[in-house]
Amino acid sequence: MVMKIAEIRELSTQELLERVDVEVTALNQMEINHSVSPMENPTQIKQLRRTIARMKTELRQRELNNK
Repeated sequence: MVMKIAEIRELSTQELLERVDVEVTALNQMEINHSVSPMENPTQIKQLRRTIARMKTELRQRELNNK
């Protein structure tokens, strides 16, 4: 699921950590399924990877701002 940065910023830190775990698991499963039988829309993998990166970036910014 593609999340915009504004949606990510609305989440609490705990919710964000949980979402990252869920999304990473989904990405791993998607990549396994894609290697077995090609997906119709492989750009979903790219979108999910970028969403995870946005979430991790927001977590890192929060970490740096709290120091």
